[in-house]
Amino acid sequence: MTSDPRIPRSESEAIAPSAPGKAELRQQLLAARRAFDAASRAQWDRDIGRQVVAWWQAAQPATLGVYWPLRGEPDLSAAYAELERLGARLLLPVVVARDAALEFADWRLGEAMVKDGMGVAVPADLRLRAYPAALLVPCLGFNAGGYRLGYGGGFYDRTLARVPRPVTVGIAYSALQVGFAADLHDVALDRMITEPAPR
Repeated sequence: MTSDPRIPRSESEAIAPSAPGKAELRQQLLAARRAFDAASRAQWDRDIGRQVVAWWQAAQPATLGVYWPLRGEPDLSAAYAELERLGARLLLPVVVARDAALEFADWRLGEAMVKDGMGVAVPADLRLRAYPAALLVPCLGFNAGGYRLGYGGGFYDRTLARVPRPVTVGIAYSALQVGFAADLHDVALDRMITEPAPR
């Protein structure tokens, strides 16, 4: 498994005062994720996807918010296809404004897509729906307490601050578990799924 040796691997490795701030940590995590070899990444994506499907079968949420992979995030398209086959109702997040929470739209694999205001693919026929009962949340990094580190835009923070909050399942590669302090506005995820086993 390829990882950046500068990145602490667990919460027990406390970040010292001279350790990087979150902006620098994000850059280190992005670099580490880019360095993963393609074969390992493909296998990890399959492992994560299988666990997502098993979790969905046990939980059976009425709707599931998923994500379109960006910047090396785990690609769960095979899992989405299996979920759809099993009858899951999938929703994709939509950025409606730079400082707003995410909204969610009905989505079926293979339908026509366009880019939203942030350059993320969304259904061309935008059918906005109520918030999903459960939500897969891509994580750039995460800590042992279940807090995620994203790209700094705050979209998921604002989304998870809304009530009622969906059940949240963080999705990440295990090598990107790091030690960092959660901010006051951060919301811990209900569950993390990584390869090869859920945390």
